[in-house]
Amino acid sequence: MINELSSQIKFLRKKAGLTQLEFSKRVGVGLRFVRDLEQGKESVRLDKVNKVLAFLGHHLDIKPNYDKKGTSESKG
Repeated sequence: MINELSSQIKFLRKKAGLTQLEFSKRVGVGLRFVRDLEQGKESVRLDKVNKVLAFLGHHLDIKPNYDKKGTSESKG
C-alpha cells in the first residue's frame, strides 16, 4: 500500500509543478520526509502523510478488514 501511496504523491507533486524542496516548504514538512515518502519508506509518520495529502486535496481512508463472519480481523 505504501508504494501505491508514494507513487500517487510523487505524481501529484510533479503534476503541480513542484520540486521536492518547493513541495516540502509549501506543505511544511522536511525535505528528507518528502524523499522518504516518495521512496516508499515504511517508517514515515502518518500525521505527516496526512498533512501532505491534505495539501494535495486528498485524504487517506483506512477501513477494517472483515472475515467471512463479518467480524473485524485484528492483526497483532
